[in-house]
Amino acid sequence: MATTTAPPAAATGQPSGRLRSRLRTRTRRNLLTLMAVYGLMLLVAVVVIFPIYWMFSISLKLPREIYRLPALIPQNPTWDNYRELINERGYLTNIRNSIIVASSVTVVSLLISSFAAYSIVRFRYRFRGFVGRLILLTYLTPGSLLFIPLSIIVARLNLGNSLYGLVILYLTFSIPLSTWLLSGYFRSVPPDLEEQAMVDGTTQLGALFRILIPLSLPGLAAVGIFTFTAAWNELLFALIFITSEDLRTVPLGLQYLITGDVLLWGPIMAGAVLAALPVMVLYFLAQRFMVQGMTAGSVKG
Repeated sequence: MATTTAPPAAATGQPSGRLRSRLRTRTRRNLLTLMAVYGLMLLVAVVVIFPIYWMFSISLKLPREIYRLPALIPQNPTWDNYRELINERGYLTNIRNSIIVASSVTVVSLLISSFAAYSIVRFRYRFRGFVGRLILLTYLTPGSLLFIPLSIIVARLNLGNSLYGLVILYLTFSIPLSTWLLSGYFRSVPPDLEEQAMVDGTTQLGALFRILIPLSLPGLAAVGIFTFTAAWNELLFALIFITSEDLRTVPLGLQYLITGDVLLWGPIMAGAVLAALPVMVLYFLAQRFMVQGMTAGSVKG
């Protein structure tokens, strides 16, 4: 009687039992890894988003609901805190002052630091490296150590209690940081492009504005956002040098909502929401430039 033998699994094109077991184990591990990654991302998202939600939730509550009935969701949401800020405390004036100061600091800082960074990166002169490190050291100096000499200088120049005086003070800290950051971005652009433009008749200044700056726009956008955010959030110098109520910036307006040991949490959180909106919109609109700028600046430095 003839006997037939079954063909091996490899011959039939079907995986063996051991191979199927390995595939199931690998699939299970990949699934567990994916679940762990998404779980971690979800946790990070909750940690980041929850303070923003809590701030907005408190801004919609009355004092009774804030202190006596704490809850994640407002039971009787109201816009009274925003009305109080805008109608009674002139908070829109604080926002206008902050926009003027932060925008002026950003534009002037980018203009001056572009020339300074171009000089450090492209020109050859003695002590060039020392000048670059000195600029960075100037930025690293704590502002709390400088406000006494700065206050003397501001008083002698009659720049106190004015927005343009505040702009000049902020420039002393924003220009060194912007120069240091733009130096890294400018180094990532090959100098051959500028040399070819100058061979065609472009001046050194024309090569800066026609070649280097257009190629460094993502870096300029990133530095501009950093500068704007720092000027928008600054409190110490505004608290020292601004005394008029109609010249207060956003952080100063929030600071004066605290009187003694009384914390007006509703108006404070409403003011924080209004203060965060311009910066959040700015980051949202320029997020693509932020990523490109930070990546370009990390290539060479």
